[in-house]
Amino acid sequence: MTSVLPIREIDPMLDEEIILYRDAVARFLDRHATPETLDGWRLAKQVPAEFWRMAGEAGLLCPSIPEAYGGPGGDFRHDWVVLEETGRRGLEGFGVAVHSSIVAPYLLHYATEAQKARWLPRAVSGETILAVAMTEPGAGSDLQGVRTRAMRCDGGWRINGQKTFISNGQSAGLIVVVAKAAKEDGSDGIGLFLVEGDATGFRRGTNLDKVGREAQDTSELFFDDVVVPEDALLGGSVGLGFGQLMAMLPQERLVIACMGMALMERALAETIAYTKDRKAFGKSLIDLQNTQFKLADAKTAATASRAFLQHGLSEHLAGRLDAAFAAMIKLFVTETEWKLIDDCVQLFGGYGYMNEYPIARIFRDARIDRVHGGASEVMRLIVGRTL
Repeated sequence: MTSVLPIREIDPMLDEEIILYRDAVARFLDRHATPETLDGWRLAKQVPAEFWRMAGEAGLLCPSIPEAYGGPGGDFRHDWVVLEETGRRGLEGFGVAVHSSIVAPYLLHYATEAQKARWLPRAVSGETILAVAMTEPGAGSDLQGVRTRAMRCDGGWRINGQKTFISNGQSAGLIVVVAKAAKEDGSDGIGLFLVEGDATGFRRGTNLDKVGREAQDTSELFFDDVVVPEDALLGGSVGLGFGQLMAMLPQERLVIACMGMALMERALAETIAYTKDRKAFGKSLIDLQNTQFKLADAKTAATASRAFLQHGLSEHLAGRLDAAFAAMIKLFVTETEWKLIDDCVQLFGGYGYMNEYPIARIFRDARIDRVHGGASEVMRLIVGRTL
């Protein structure tokens, strides 16, 4: 899909291998994730396991996992391609971003060699879907406030607690669970624990009914005396979890901004096409000065967002993306996304409120981007500390 924005790709994304990979991803999605297929997934409130396995076979899952662990041996540019191409086609319900670009890196960086050898090939193939369980009913952006506990027991750890709003929660076969545990000095420390989807004492709540992204299974998760082995603690030591989370969050926030950017561009393209076709006061809507001014502002804002996002991608590829800069990118892109899409709905008039029009679904799908991965208010706090 051609972007409506007058901005070229950054040089690393223009490598021939990346261009060929984008073409392959686009062909797969156009063939196997048609609009009719997406409608079925939304009704089912879940993407079927078969599609995950097909995506794995086509090389869309965990593309940056090294060949030593069953992966294609790519890098984050390949993840970026998948994020953009799924976003441009309205696949917000396919939890590939969580699976490949958010959870798999925890395994790659912090799991034991045995765990990597066991789980990463399954994640690459789509046999095992990944999730991360951070948010609780009483703790969202404040990760220090989690109440899920992990207590030492014979042979490992016993986990008790509750999580909510967990993406891939219904389908995940392996979950990275954020829990508090007692350190050697008796104080509390955050740890990341690997919990298998069929573990005794683990159960899933209902598939939550959301405003948008209906095909994304999002669940409450319950841990009632779930026993995991000693090495289920990533990094092997209590108290490392918060640092591990902080190390991974910049990429997570860049990923969310990328998804928001795709929604923004799709909204703008849909609105330009609609205003060219829609007649009002004897002429096309786009010929009216108000429409031109609104769309000019939207195109300018989207182009600025794309340029900011691309700079963030360049910094990340160079290993220089820090928490504050990632927070600024997520804040700017998602806040711009919401305003732009709202303005686009306005240009559709009453039709913008009808679910049969793509802009209505885009409007609903976009709202969560200002919340998940750290709400805009938290992003402002992070940036504010640098002043």
